[in-house]
Amino acid sequence: MEKDPDTTVEHDFSPFIRIYKSGRLERLLSTSVVPAGTDLVTGVISKDVPINPTTGVSARLYLPPDIPSDAKLPILVYFHGGGFVTETAASPTYHNYLTSLVSKARILVVSAEYRRAPEHPLPAAYDDCWEVLAWTTSGSCPNERVSSFGDLGRVYLGGDSAGGNVTHHMAVKAASERIRIKGLILCHPLFRGSDTVGSKPEDPVKKEKSLKFWRFVYPATTGLDDPFMNPMAMEGSMDGVYKCEKVLVAVAENDGLRDRGKLYYDKLHEAVLSGKWDGRAEFYEAEGEGHIFYLRNSSSDKAGEMMQKVVSFIV
Repeated sequence: MEKDPDTTVEHDFSPFIRIYKSGRLERLLSTSVVPAGTDLVTGVISKDVPINPTTGVSARLYLPPDIPSDAKLPILVYFHGGGFVTETAASPTYHNYLTSLVSKARILVVSAEYRRAPEHPLPAAYDDCWEVLAWTTSGSCPNERVSSFGDLGRVYLGGDSAGGNVTHHMAVKAASERIRIKGLILCHPLFRGSDTVGSKPEDPVKKEKSLKFWRFVYPATTGLDDPFMNPMAMEGSMDGVYKCEKVLVAVAENDGLRDRGKLYYDKLHEAVLSGKWDGRAEFYEAEGEGHIFYLRNSSSDKAGEMMQKVVSFIV
């Protein structure tokens, strides 16, 4: 008996996404959304703003309550994680995190809503995130909240996992376009490569799975050493980051991405020591924790420490 193509799995990338032979797509996590509005606990105000109606690119803006009319706040352009296939700017994970961050740091956040693979393979997400960043920093941003309260002299870029990957590439492009970025926040960034990093070789089965998934979201890739996935593999690929004043790299001890994140920080530190960069690199490691633990358990003590590290880095 022939199997039903609508229930026969073609690609299984649990816990993110599953594709069936019929082409049916099933996202396995973070499918719920939270509407924008005023948070009843913190008073933080959020609003969804369209940027490109043709592609669906938009942003969710966050402002703290009780802002003086002449206030100018640091701007954080945030890129959510989810492996380029799940999560949105409106998911509870990111809405709740950014509401809390805005409340504590008293900043303006522009959370990018970008197109996801596989319907929109990479580099669509990079293109969309760039459009959000360019819109925010144009100097003539049509959104009154950004133009009235945003300080273009204090623009930060940040993100976690896939969003941490995006943060790096947006900083490099911003440098090439002469857009000033004050600082970067890379939380558990998604970087991989074919070489061995750290004290022990990566499990070949896990590496093959990573490569298969990467080709799934970016069919045109050259592999795990593609500059989008491994920016440290090419000479000069970090130069754009050195236009920033400071960079925070946060990792978790039990995260499979930990060693790549540490290598990224080491490259920054070497640039400082060699005189190539006159900025500041900060490193934060959460001992005993796994990937994006602070989003999964935001009430934990370690999550509180992580939040405070990000707040103090910005303000």
